[in-house]
Amino acid sequence: MEYQNITLSLPKEVLRRVKHLAIEEQTSVSGLLTRLLEDLVRRDEAFGRARQRHLALLDKGLDLGTNGRIGWRREDLHDR
Repeated sequence: MEYQNITLSLPKEVLRRVKHLAIEEQTSVSGLLTRLLEDLVRRDEAFGRARQRHLALLDKGLDLGTNGRIGWRREDLHDR
């Protein structure tokens, strides 16, 4: 994988806390951010795939076993 440097501006207090997190994770700030951003990208891609699958199901429709016919009346379902 090819890498590219970026400039990132963070509030000093946030950066201080991120450095502590990175130390706890035994990595660098860059490594910590890389892992978090890669996870974010994976989740977004998984969401996109799931969305496409579900939209395809909606387009296709679901088989409810009724063959497109309603075999009951409203009154039968809602006893009054």
